[in-house]
Amino acid sequence: MLDLVPWERERSLISRPYRSLLDSFFEEFRLPSLFREEEREWVPALDMSETDKEIIVQMEVPGIDPKDIEVTLTNNILTIKGEKKLERKEEGEDFHRIERRYGAFSRSIRLPVEVNADAVDATYKNGVLKLVLPKTEESRAKRIEVKH
Repeated sequence: MLDLVPWERERSLISRPYRSLLDSFFEEFRLPSLFREEEREWVPALDMSETDKEIIVQMEVPGIDPKDIEVTLTNNILTIKGEKKLERKEEGEDFHRIERRYGAFSRSIRLPVEVNADAVDATYKNGVLKLVLPKTEESRAKRIEVKH
């Protein structure tokens, strides 16, 4: 029978720069990191879509009070921060399992086009934060007639 040998982080053949590169790749596809133990943090999923006139971002944030969500837009980078607070346990109550994620989160994404920060609409319904970000006139697609 083969003996199991624990993997030692510092003796791994993968150097720090490669770990960072792989972590970035895994983060892009919302996959757990191979190297970070703190990967247990809660990061809400989001979808981003685009129409001719706007960018639409929807993020799943169930159990969060909308007052605990902060949305900022700086240099075309959208940042959404919030916190899902741990419910207090009752006197004499002991947990057998805690599988739900709690704690603060922060997501920053670069928008694909320039948007009008003064006209952003943010709504929260059924645990989903929806942001509608109107495109600036300059960033909207324009049809150009080809003359012959």
